[in-house]
Amino acid sequence: MTLRETTGYLKERCKDALFSISKEDRDKLIDLIISKEKIFIYGSGRSGLIGQLFSVRLVQMGLTVYFVGDMTTPIIEKNDLTILISNTGRTVSVVQTAEIARRIGSHVVSLTSSASSRLAQASDTAIVLSIEKNSTDSELAPLGTIFEDTVLFFFDCLVPDLMKKLNVSEEDMRKRHAIWV
Repeated sequence: MTLRETTGYLKERCKDALFSISKEDRDKLIDLIISKEKIFIYGSGRSGLIGQLFSVRLVQMGLTVYFVGDMTTPIIEKNDLTILISNTGRTVSVVQTAEIARRIGSHVVSLTSSASSRLAQASDTAIVLSIEKNSTDSELAPLGTIFEDTVLFFFDCLVPDLMKKLNVSEEDMRKRHAIWV
């Protein structure tokens, strides 16, 4: 496979998964992000890395965001927002975080590809990406590549709307960028 062919494959697979997310789910997540005082994000492994990338964007917009598991992360409280990411929805640490956060009273939003998973069931809002298994995936997009790339793309697609609703410019974000130290 050439780079062009692999890129085309990933683009089409991720586009299909991205377009499976409803406008209602997208708008609800935006409203929750804007309305909550603190936002907690968590995922394990590569899903966690995607969550950390989104955390940085939200911090650059001036929001109070924590990544669950970091040493300086405070305890999730009632009325906070907890965003959890797991392709299978079975990752034990992610499911446990959902159960604890929801019991405390945090609104739990999960991003997963399994509507019937424990994570989706433990969430107040489950954003389910429709990702059909394709025989070519193991060669061009192994493991959770389509899910992870789609979640990253989805989060990046939220940024312009969040910027507008929060009245944040790119210059405002640049002032909160780590390299300005």
